[in-house]
Amino acid sequence: MLVLNTMEREYPYGTLRSTNGSKSKIALEEKRLDYTVNLVRPGDVWKKVPEVLAKHPLGKVPWLDDGDQTVFDSTVINEYLNDAYPDPPLLPDSAINRARARGLENLGDEGILSKHLPLIWMPWWAPADKRDQATMEQGRQGLRKEAFPIIEREIEGREYLCDKFSLADIPYMVVAMVLQVDGMDLEEFPNTEGYFSRLRARSSYTSIDPNTPIKR
Repeated sequence: MLVLNTMEREYPYGTLRSTNGSKSKIALEEKRLDYTVNLVRPGDVWKKVPEVLAKHPLGKVPWLDDGDQTVFDSTVINEYLNDAYPDPPLLPDSAINRARARGLENLGDEGILSKHLPLIWMPWWAPADKRDQATMEQGRQGLRKEAFPIIEREIEGREYLCDKFSLADIPYMVVAMVLQVDGMDLEEFPNTEGYFSRLRARSSYTSIDPNTPIKR
């Protein structure tokens, strides 16, 4: 049995999920695999308790248990799922297009999910009166200045970043999730806005949609 270990919490405005955990949930859904979710307490992650460190040496989520094997890091998990469960494939056929997919996945992962998005997303986990609005706007400005111009260029004339949906698109589906909660205006970036709409329309998005409650 595949078990995805991640963080999820319900709030009046929706279910908030680990951005990296959401990446692996999308891959599991796109692969149409049977899996269960084990909820890890946020405090155990933030405090780096031994039980978490035993599974993920950096004390983070997600990690994936596949039988008696454990795989950690969302990008590595998704590559593992694509190798271990090859149908349907989530990487293009040619070497150059696989390189494009991995490069754009890395951009989404390290250049957005690890850089700008936490400034917006982490405050949403706190009560409204405790959110640092200046920090949240800093995150939005980072997206406007650094991230969205690249997405506008790379998605021009394409349905998905490598034409067909691939691992490259998964981090950007997570961005679409965060902005669904945040309500950031994307009028200045029409290609990006259309791309995020297409990502939200995929059936796999339901698993991370803020309107989808936690499975009990």
